[in-house]
Amino acid sequence: MTPASSPLSRFLPKEALPGLLLMASMLVALIVANSGLSEWYAQLLAVKAQVSVGDFAIAKPILLWINDGFMAVFFFLVGLELKREVMAGELSDKKKVVLPLLAALGGIVLPATIYALVNRHDPAALRGWAIPAATDIAFALGVLALLGSRVPVTLKIFLASIAVIDDLAAIIIIAVFYTSELSVGSLLLSMLFLSWLFILNRMGITAKTPYILLSVALWVAVLKSGVHATLAGVAVAAFIPYRPVKGTPEGSETLVEVLEHQIQPWVAYGILPIFAFANAGVPLGDLTFGALLEPVPLGIALGLFLGKQLGVFGASWLAVKSGIASLPEGANWRHVYGVALLCGIGFTMSLFIGSLAFEQSGATGTGFQDRLGILVGSLLSAIGGVVVLRYFSGGKKSSDVPASELTPEI
Repeated sequence: MTPASSPLSRFLPKEALPGLLLMASMLVALIVANSGLSEWYAQLLAVKAQVSVGDFAIAKPILLWINDGFMAVFFFLVGLELKREVMAGELSDKKKVVLPLLAALGGIVLPATIYALVNRHDPAALRGWAIPAATDIAFALGVLALLGSRVPVTLKIFLASIAVIDDLAAIIIIAVFYTSELSVGSLLLSMLFLSWLFILNRMGITAKTPYILLSVALWVAVLKSGVHATLAGVAVAAFIPYRPVKGTPEGSETLVEVLEHQIQPWVAYGILPIFAFANAGVPLGDLTFGALLEPVPLGIALGLFLGKQLGVFGASWLAVKSGIASLPEGANWRHVYGVALLCGIGFTMSLFIGSLAFEQSGATGTGFQDRLGILVGSLLSAIGGVVVLRYFSGGKKSSDVPASELTPEI
């Protein structure tokens, strides 16, 4: 499969705008949190909203509706992307999956280790060990897209594959390490809904309505079970059938692809910017250089900026030099190093894991430190990646490559 024919490549020209929207949302949140609107900002996120049916009710602050509800849709999209890539994309080719898999693992282990070493004397702070292990696929690809023809398409696919594997690891980490006390009754109810989804899948049903209804029911059950509600989105995606849907051009699109195409704009242009606005508001009024040297922000910033680049690049180098993998076509080691730097843009996933590790767990003493570390580490990684790829990559421009190798399928 050539880079141009990969399912993943169909989305590559489109990710610059979502990345820019994320940056804009982050900046607006910072401005609002450090202006006369800061009190309004805090009060807005604390407003309680309730959904009730008879005696059953779910009441949460708006911030948690965003983090538990909206982000479940985001994780559903991540699950669909994972399934598509495993079934027919880059991750379906065992030879091609080795390099991004090892690079992603290196980019998870080393940042987490750095954070743990910096915070080894504080058990409460150690809950945040997974924060610098995440990569923000929208933000990272958005920055890479801004470089345009200077970056080979294969390099964009390499970065996206790393980020997708990284997201899968984040899902596993959340399920295993950030689950509160469990409700057996709600878990059993969740299993019942999952079994119905399994039956629908085995029957080959491709109508969307039954999957949507069961998804909502499963989300409520998982929310009440103690397992984080966003994992319901991934679970549902696993049971969406990878079968052609009637009515699509020549019956070629599967239900996974149809849902992905329909949901992606809502996530890219709505859910992620809203999440960024709700979670990136860091008050900077009393910020000093010493605050950046506190163990939590220092561990996160070092993990994202140093841990990610060293972990991703180091694992890639070992994989290629040992002969078990090869560099992406048209890419050189400076390209790979630039991508390794961009993998340090944690932002969305890091903010999300930080909210699980500290705010929602009731941990005290961290304040806005995790968000500060995420912003600093992600910013340094973005700047470093752009500088390396823009000025030092030394590779040929995409304009020097035949157009047939660059034009993605639409």
